[in-house]
Amino acid sequence: MAEPVERPSTEPSGGPGGSLAARSGVRGPVNNWQFTAVSAVAGLALAAGAVLAAGPWDSGQRKAERDRATAAARTGGVHHAADPEGPAPAPSAPAVLDALGTGGTVSRDAPAGATRDLRAVLDPLMGNDALGTRRAAVVIDTATGKRLYGKGADAPMTPASTVKIATTVAALDALGPAHRIPTTVRASADLRTVTLVGGGDPTLRKADLRALATETARALKAGKTRSVHLRYDTSRYTGPSHHPIGPNENIAPMSALMVDEGRRDDSTKGPAPRTEDPAGDAARAFAGLLDDAGIDTKGAPAHGRPAKGSHTVATHLSAPLSGLVERALTNSDNDIAEALARQTAIAAGQRADFAGGRRAVTARLKKLGLPLKGVNIADGSGLDRRDKVTAALLAGLLARAADPGHPELRPVLTGLPVAGFTGTLSRRYTTEDGGTGFIRAKTGTLTGVNSLAGTVVDTRGRLLAFAFLASGTTAPAEAQKALDELATALGAGRR
Repeated sequence: MAEPVERPSTEPSGGPGGSLAARSGVRGPVNNWQFTAVSAVAGLALAAGAVLAAGPWDSGQRKAERDRATAAARTGGVHHAADPEGPAPAPSAPAVLDALGTGGTVSRDAPAGATRDLRAVLDPLMGNDALGTRRAAVVIDTATGKRLYGKGADAPMTPASTVKIATTVAALDALGPAHRIPTTVRASADLRTVTLVGGGDPTLRKADLRALATETARALKAGKTRSVHLRYDTSRYTGPSHHPIGPNENIAPMSALMVDEGRRDDSTKGPAPRTEDPAGDAARAFAGLLDDAGIDTKGAPAHGRPAKGSHTVATHLSAPLSGLVERALTNSDNDIAEALARQTAIAAGQRADFAGGRRAVTARLKKLGLPLKGVNIADGSGLDRRDKVTAALLAGLLARAADPGHPELRPVLTGLPVAGFTGTLSRRYTTEDGGTGFIRAKTGTLTGVNSLAGTVVDTRGRLLAFAFLASGTTAPAEAQKALDELATALGAGRR
């Protein structure tokens, strides 16, 4: 039976969006953090519509969240000048805008407020029976790297989908945020055979195939060719095609060539019926599109590599890796996460299979100097129960993503779902519990496992990275509520 995972939200599909508010600097410090919080919440009413209209990732989310961060900072004693071309900051995080590289100057002076003993705040909440038989937590001040709270910090536990944080950090570190995954068409020297070559982009769409077919037809017609044999090449990936959990609506068979993540319906996220032959389906669709473009294909597409001496006649590039990372985290997209693990393996010279992804991701985390004792990265998505991570690792990954010395990791922060607004948190924090808009975090859910790891700005203006892991849970809704209460408590004073 398929393991249940968190079901992505029903927010609108992502896409480019324009800036929805004026970008103005903040003038004058305010010493009362309560006024800061109240003013920030007021700004969220307009920001909510901006986020939902713009979409959950890419430029739409980045611009909408930059606007929200600016609105939240208007009374926060922070001075900055936003760079409209720069990467967006994490929303509701004016104290870390400079760490996210917006090109402005940000004061690190925190609003006045008493230092809290997080043990007194979190220990009672960690004792909630809804968190099951095992629980762990770590909280880090991202500006200083200091651990502010730890409980079972180094205990390896099943992370569920929060392991995607590790996957995306490793991919960005290995390939960089501007990397794009190519899908190409190669023609033989005599133009009689063309090969559709998959590069591992699970987000390839039928419209992209049509563009490839049009470009291919143009090249073939220029060479006086109107009829070809069609091959399709999936050799970029190796190993078993199915995830260890087996055929499952949460993930398609792994293939270097697929369209729309192998979905057999019109959905763009979440569980869906999946094809058992994603590459073959893509090749057959491409054949039909070639025919539409005036090129006949002889017989059915055949699996095989390009003929010797072939040259590229058409290329499609995926969205930049930064956008793929954001989409993987916002919607907890298993197909993209597994593709990113394989892309990391390819960059490391490893086999592009589950084992190669595990080795490559682990090696990247080790290179970043993160705590890996007891850690086992079994897959990229978190569907595999053999995954084991620690709260210290997850919080450390998020703190590293906020480090101004690692701007390439910024999409990990900008991709985290926003409480009450986007992705897998769109239906959580929707009551007046103080977390809406201020918490952004990756969720994780398997049977008996619930986790939450992300960032929140506390009442002193500090950006805190946190990780909460729970195993042996019996009531998922109650466990999620308990985790949400922990995250909200870190931003206490927003109630």
